[in-house]
Amino acid sequence: MASQQQLSAIKGAKVLMVGAGGIGCELLKTLALSGFQEIHIIDLDTIEVSNLNRQFLFRQSHVGQSKAKVARDAVLKFRPHISITPYHANVKDPKFNVDFFKQFSVVLNGLDNLDARRHVNRLCLAADVPLIESGTTGFLGQVTVHAKGKTECYECQPKPAPKTYPVCTITSTPSKFVHCIVWAKELLFAKLFGDKNQENDLNVRSGDGAGSSSSEHPLDVFERRNNEDIEEYGRRVYDHVFGYNIDVALSNEETWKNRARPKPIYSRDILSDVQQNGNMGRGAIDDSSSVSAMTSLGFKNPQDVWSLSESSKIFIEALKLFFLKREKEIGSLSFDKDDQLAVEFVTAAANIRASSFSIPMHSLFEAKGIAGNIIHAVATTNAIIAGLIVIEAIKVLQNDVDKYRMTYCVEHPIRKMLLMPVEPFEPNPSCYVCSNTPLTLEVNTSVTKLRDFVEKIVKAKLGMNFPLIMHGASLLYEVGDDLEEDMVANYEANLEKVLSELPSGISGGTTITVEDLQQELSCNINIKQRDEFDEEKESDGMVLIGWTQAPPTEKENNGSVDNGESTSKNTKEVQAEAEEAEIGTAVKKRKHSELRHVSVSSGSASKEKFILDDDGDDDIIMLQDGDIDTAKKKKLV
Repeated sequence: MASQQQLSAIKGAKVLMVGAGGIGCELLKTLALSGFQEIHIIDLDTIEVSNLNRQFLFRQSHVGQSKAKVARDAVLKFRPHISITPYHANVKDPKFNVDFFKQFSVVLNGLDNLDARRHVNRLCLAADVPLIESGTTGFLGQVTVHAKGKTECYECQPKPAPKTYPVCTITSTPSKFVHCIVWAKELLFAKLFGDKNQENDLNVRSGDGAGSSSSEHPLDVFERRNNEDIEEYGRRVYDHVFGYNIDVALSNEETWKNRARPKPIYSRDILSDVQQNGNMGRGAIDDSSSVSAMTSLGFKNPQDVWSLSESSKIFIEALKLFFLKREKEIGSLSFDKDDQLAVEFVTAAANIRASSFSIPMHSLFEAKGIAGNIIHAVATTNAIIAGLIVIEAIKVLQNDVDKYRMTYCVEHPIRKMLLMPVEPFEPNPSCYVCSNTPLTLEVNTSVTKLRDFVEKIVKAKLGMNFPLIMHGASLLYEVGDDLEEDMVANYEANLEKVLSELPSGISGGTTITVEDLQQELSCNINIKQRDEFDEEKESDGMVLIGWTQAPPTEKENNGSVDNGESTSKNTKEVQAEAEEAEIGTAVKKRKHSELRHVSVSSGSASKEKFILDDDGDDDIIMLQDGDIDTAKKKKLV
């Protein structure tokens, strides 16, 4: 039973929720039933069929509608006298600025990606509003409290980097099924059905052997010719990517000295002259989501592992169906794990490539999990985490700092405990976000352009959305809707200049200031001249020191690897998509100088690690293998 003081704090609070998904539905219900009177919700997403098994405020009839608005309507049915304001929008929109955040007593996050979490963290710091972070991954979950000057901010600790794969591994030397999935999803699917003008590393592979006996121009192979039979087009693509490209790769003997040689696969060796068993012409299909190559070919069980022949039939059938039933979408499609036909195509293509490289093939069910980075959400975990969020919110509203706790929900009892409370960490004095610690950038200023610095460092690593860059009193770059045309032209011209040739040229030993006016975040970056970089390990051509990121997370499962959060790709790397996850440990500590990891025992398992920080939606990253670093056990609170 809540005390009178707690009830008073609850009723007088104005709460902002960010995210109305797996955790958000449970949280909104719990807030309403706990007596909160004024709640605002921000969520960009619309409801999908895959949400319905755990996001209980939504029904089949709500599919396609705003999550925030439907959640509000559902809760008002049983709590009609409270105020709930929904925003079907991106929390990074300019209207959600520091002044907007200042009106709230506390902010509660139920997000599923690193960029948005960092953005909200910075706005909360600027507005001096406490933030309660949360996440779930299967049976694991966590709730953390971040109060300016009292506890660490969300960015005081490094976050795991998504697993990255050099493009040469994806296009030339795959060794795991996930490499084949990334190739099929990010390269082949995007090349055939996505933006035709977008740069794609399949072009690199296709261009090899251009001077060979092949009479067709390699870059034309992905274009369907006028009046070309779809079956013929599909076989031409098949033969090029699974046959010709492999033959070209085999011509480089050096590559295969210490590797197993792949086997070229041509359609004539696998498929009959005419694919007989499709039924595409039998009746019109109005709903594109119901188009299925498996249905067309009579395949029923998604957990069956297709043979090479079956995968090849699915590949051709899926390609046909895209052109016959979804032709209007071609040129604008991107992979979606809820798109049955897309999943079938990617699974088939990945299996054919896996067969070529002697990698075990996978079922559609398994391939979908890898391609969509799925660890299935558990509704009970979401409910537990939502309850813990509200408990911490009440402490925050009462300013009861000594009772703040980071709480971890674990899958197996440890010392008969499933919920493990931990005292929050103090602010990290080395954090560039909340402690204003300068960063150092190693860079070749005579080679690196300002555009590379903006895209790879300021946006990708520092997470700034509207950056302003200054060197001394000279303004080098700025983003904004209110800029005059000549200023925009000047900044665009600066982007194409190398750092040393900018007005007030940047060189080793100088300091530049980078700001984000929306986040009200500013940091200084000391420039250190460095002439050479390892292209494989330092593909950005720059190294940012003081900005830390945990090692990539990775899980082996029957030869497959799930991967971290979705990020933008460049010409050096292809990154497997997924959502961001954070490694936490259940020990009582406050000082950042102390070790972060702990060894614990549970039954036969000598060590466990806690992989945390996602919103309970299906799009979650894989769990990391290996042991936690050994450290002293400390008494739990």
